[in-house]
Amino acid sequence: MIELFLARYVYLFVLLLLAIGLYGVLAKGDLVKKVIGLTIFSTAIYIFFIEGSLQEGATAPVIEGDRTDPALYVDPLPHLLILTAIVVGVGVVGVALSLLVRLYRTHGTLDEAVIARRIAGREEPAPTSPHHDTQGDQPDDDGDDDGDDRDGPGGRA
Repeated sequence: MIELFLARYVYLFVLLLLAIGLYGVLAKGDLVKKVIGLTIFSTAIYIFFIEGSLQEGATAPVIEGDRTDPALYVDPLPHLLILTAIVVGVGVVGVALSLLVRLYRTHGTLDEAVIARRIAGREEPAPTSPHHDTQGDQPDDDGDDDGDDRDGPGGRA
C-alpha cells in the first residue's frame, strides 16, 4: 500500500495544495489571503491536469523520421490548455488585486466581515481622510493644486 502512495507522490502533493488553497479561501477573513488561497488551489488543478496527461515512455510531439506512431508522443493539447488557464488566472488575480485596492481605499480594511457589515449598513463607514483621496482634490501644502509643495505657478519657485 505504501508503494502505491510513493509511486503517486504527485497526487499527494496535489491533495496537499488543494487542502491549503481551500483552507485559505474558506477559513481566512482577509481578502488578500483568499486571493492567495484561490491561486494555490488553481495551481493544484494545473498540476493534476498535467500529471494526468503524461504517458510512460512518450516523448515531445516532434515527429522525427520513421517515428510516426502517435502512441510514441505526448498529447500537447492538455499543456496548451493549462498554459491558457495560467494566462487567464494571472488576469483574474490582477483584477482581484485591483478590486482589493479599491475596497481598501473605500473601507480602510480588507477584512471580509467588516466590509460586509459596512455594506449591509450595520456599521458606520470608514472615516475618509486625505490619504485615501484618489481624485486629487486636496490642495498640497503650498496652496495650489499642482501636486508638489513648491511655490509658484506649476510648482516652480
